[in-house]
Amino acid sequence: MSDLGATAAVPQAHSENDLKAVISKVAWRLMPLIMICYLFAFFDRINISFAKFQLQSDLGFSDTAYGLGASLFVIGYVLFEVPSNLMLYKVGARRWIARIMISWGIATSAMVLVGSEWQFYALRFIIGAMEAGFAPGVLYYLTLWFPASHRGRITSMLFLASAFSGLIGAPLSGLVLGHMDGVLGIRGWHWLFLLGGLPCIALGLLVLKLLKDRIEDAGWLSALEKSLLASRIQRHAPHTGAGRSLLDAIRTPGFLMLGLIYFLIQVASYGLNFWAPQLIRSAGTHNPTTIGLLTAVPYICGAISMVVVGRLSDASGERRQFVCALLVMAALGFFAAGFFDKQTGLLIVALGVMGAGVVASIPAFWALPPKLLTGAGAAAGIALINTIGQLGGIVSPVMVGRVRDLTGSTTPALYAIGAMSLISALLLLFGLPAILRQKDPSEARVSRQ
Repeated sequence: MSDLGATAAVPQAHSENDLKAVISKVAWRLMPLIMICYLFAFFDRINISFAKFQLQSDLGFSDTAYGLGASLFVIGYVLFEVPSNLMLYKVGARRWIARIMISWGIATSAMVLVGSEWQFYALRFIIGAMEAGFAPGVLYYLTLWFPASHRGRITSMLFLASAFSGLIGAPLSGLVLGHMDGVLGIRGWHWLFLLGGLPCIALGLLVLKLLKDRIEDAGWLSALEKSLLASRIQRHAPHTGAGRSLLDAIRTPGFLMLGLIYFLIQVASYGLNFWAPQLIRSAGTHNPTTIGLLTAVPYICGAISMVVVGRLSDASGERRQFVCALLVMAALGFFAAGFFDKQTGLLIVALGVMGAGVVASIPAFWALPPKLLTGAGAAAGIALINTIGQLGGIVSPVMVGRVRDLTGSTTPALYAIGAMSLISALLLLFGLPAILRQKDPSEARVSRQ
């Protein structure tokens, strides 16, 4: 009999402290490596925004060409997202996540070879295709190891890596562009892609060596710990009939609405990630190091907001209303950034509010899909929701770039993104079925079971 089949033998007297100890053990074993991998995944998305100035100067690209290249990354990502996660479900997370990291590390490093618009377009598409499936694959992987009552903080830990990517990556990018330009005869923006790509290859090899696909494969857990953890995950798994296939997931009420909401969230996220350095530069700051330091502000605010919301949502079991409040905050940040676009101090405050809302809304949102999905439906369904969301990454860069080329200002696009954030908040309040309005098991309720 397998360890996971022994759930009936788990004594009922086990306290919540026993479960917390097991979850803490699992978190310390898995999350540091996963967070580092996710940090580089997010940096792979924002490094293009810092390379923008030198890249455009060297290659003579317009804002529209830059925006199109940024969007082609997302097109490659979107086209291969669901197939990638289906493969992950078949071959196991460890092998597939390792493959993703190694291949996207090679493709990112190859950005140093770009010399024309078509090469830029092709390579950005390839990078997106190689990275496809990473984020939803990791999110699915976490549902196999952590019960619903603890996923708010665990998901926040994962996405804290994205905040740290901005917090660390923004100043580091500024330093690389400002002080490594010309070192060994290599341009600063080339260094940026090499430092973002080469470590991913090594991390992929570590994933292959250190991660396990299933609880029963974890030699560092005792049989009792495996049974306790597996029984708690199974107890709070959804029973909606959505676990058999992707088609079952699509038919589940609320699934496509979650995809639309995530699309609008990603419009806001890409608006922040791709254009924050440009907004700061347009307000009057031109030193690359200073721009990098100031760009870290929204990610610092996002990291703080993320941790606070993760703890509060786990304590209360409430998910939907927290996401709604964060999106209202994001909208206020976008409106303020448009209004104060020429005043650096107030613009930075607006970006801080924007970051607190946008950055924290993403992990808060990802506590919702597992309420609907399990099994193969979860692997493919989470990928499809992420795919629908990533289409926002096509809309946002192209829209903002086109608006800048036509008007010379980013302000109208910022107002439009703020309005989309408000629409997504309204959909969360009024557009979701009853199962997504219900609270998750809170820590207090779980301890009484």
